[in-house]
Amino acid sequence: MRAVRLVRTGGSVVPRVVEAPAPAAPAGGQVLVRVAASSVNGTDLGLLRGGRLFRALGAGRVAPGFDVAGEVVACGPAVTGFAVGDRVMALIGHTGGGMAELVLLPQRHVARAPRTVDLERAAGIPLAGLTALQALHGRAALHTRTAPRVLVVGAAGGIGAYAVQLARLAGASVTAITDPARADLVRDLGASVVVDRHRDDVLTGGPQWDVVLDAPGALRLAAVRPSLSRDGVLVSTRPLSPDAVRGLLPGSGPRATAIATRRSPVDLAYLAHLVDTARLRVPLDRVVALADVASAFEHAGSGRLRGKVVVSLAARQ
Repeated sequence: MRAVRLVRTGGSVVPRVVEAPAPAAPAGGQVLVRVAASSVNGTDLGLLRGGRLFRALGAGRVAPGFDVAGEVVACGPAVTGFAVGDRVMALIGHTGGGMAELVLLPQRHVARAPRTVDLERAAGIPLAGLTALQALHGRAALHTRTAPRVLVVGAAGGIGAYAVQLARLAGASVTAITDPARADLVRDLGASVVVDRHRDDVLTGGPQWDVVLDAPGALRLAAVRPSLSRDGVLVSTRPLSPDAVRGLLPGSGPRATAIATRRSPVDLAYLAHLVDTARLRVPLDRVVALADVASAFEHAGSGRLRGKVVVSLAARQ
């Protein structure tokens, strides 16, 4: 089968399409999924840069693609929730491998894809959508706050674009930080105020935010604390940052925490429901054919994203 693997060439790591062994037949509670599409996430870009996970696991044990959408083609004998032909989506574990024609998954990690969008668009949901949902409602407890004020940093990327919408759905007043070229996108997704990340500094002027979601994972609590309300929280996508570790200690006042995204079919089903009821859009920048996977990575790392970059495996090019 065709699959994307990371290959060292010279001093760089690059994604390449190779022929790889197909998975074994599903056993127990496993389902075999023919992948229609995967997407490029920050985790993939980190691997490309030779990040910690790539160095720890090695090129032979980690591969691009941490979310998938496709169709079930075979089920293990203990599978009860799915049948051949079901359209599904899933978040894959730490070793990735979703950019492949076939993947073998435990049914407990799989959810039905939204009915109202194609599988290429559904592939843009799992990692970014789950991260935004779990950051806002899990780490920041947004649903328990009254008339919350939310700042989304990196609002035009995958996580940020979901976060803008989910915060707005929770009744929040949303301010989004991005560049002027993408201001129209985040306004359309629900931001009431859009801030130019190149010119304006909103982290001044006293307490104003109940939640700051830092999608790039670049902010420190020391810089954000003066702008947080008394029980405000900075949520970062860097789970191993010093601020996140200190946030585990007891204390009161503004704090920092971090999101380590969980594989939750319940949360995925909720996101699918929001999509099917036209309350959540999949922010899709572009769909790239598998043969052009290198260009997908290049664009995803360009800093010009307008949502998700999806890699399509639906047809042999």
